[in-house]
Amino acid sequence: MPFKSQAQRRKFAELLVKGEISPETFEEWNRETGGRKLPERASKSSRKTTKRRSKVAPSRKRAGSSRKTRRRAKK
Repeated sequence: MPFKSQAQRRKFAELLVKGEISPETFEEWNRETGGRKLPERASKSSRKTTKRRSKVAPSRKRAGSSRKTRRRAKK
């Protein structure tokens, strides 16, 4: 998986120095990123992995509730 930002690349380099990730993992990510110029921080749209849809309940008609107005007959 390629890096999304310079900040992420720095964080992985820090983890590599601490020994929390293997050099192979860091190198794999670096290789997949290639020579692209990365933004300093990832934009919010690229942080989301999936879009969440809001559930909208379909409108239902109630049985027997026809809204016809009755007019009184003129005398």
